[in-house]
Amino acid sequence: MPNSLVLTLAAVAVAAAAIAVAVVVLRNARRRPPAAPPTPPAPADPFADIGETQGDPLRLKAGDMLDFGAERTWIRGTLRLSEGGAVWAEHFVEVEGGRRWLSVEQDPDVQMALWTGRPDLDLTPHGSEVELDGVRYRLTERGSASYRSEGTTGLRAEGGMDYADYESADGRLLSFERFDHGRWEPSTGVPLTRADFTVYPGGG
Repeated sequence: MPNSLVLTLAAVAVAAAAIAVAVVVLRNARRRPPAAPPTPPAPADPFADIGETQGDPLRLKAGDMLDFGAERTWIRGTLRLSEGGAVWAEHFVEVEGGRRWLSVEQDPDVQMALWTGRPDLDLTPHGSEVELDGVRYRLTERGSASYRSEGTTGLRAEGGMDYADYESADGRLLSFERFDHGRWEPSTGVPLTRADFTVYPGGG
């Protein structure tokens, strides 16, 4: 038998074997049951890596929800402020009846206050004491800082601000802020603790 014929017959045999294997594999694949759908992930505690059942105010950002018990609101934007080695944040929240924000600072413990803008007041921080509604407030801190804006704040992406903080003898707060050399904006505030609200982290 010529060598060429032998090679041809061998090639045909190999091809036939390959086809037979492919047919068997395809038949077995058709007989296999469909793959089970992936198991959905188990519910996760959003505070598991924080160790706080109320959430961590130092991680607040735009989109997070705050639950004050009788009131629930969302953070729309945040100012990240820095002055020298000090850093703090002001979180603007969506509420009815005016502009409010939550300030958070670690110095060394976490200090928080809920502020309400008072555009109705004709006051400026040009003294060591300010009187408002029969209450006398004393200057506690004054300075200038740089800010970086996240989300909706009504301010530029970054800039500078001046501030003056006052406190009454019974712990009430009065603050003045001036952004990018604008006018002074007075606000009144009340101190908060971690037990006063719960943080529900948003996406992102």
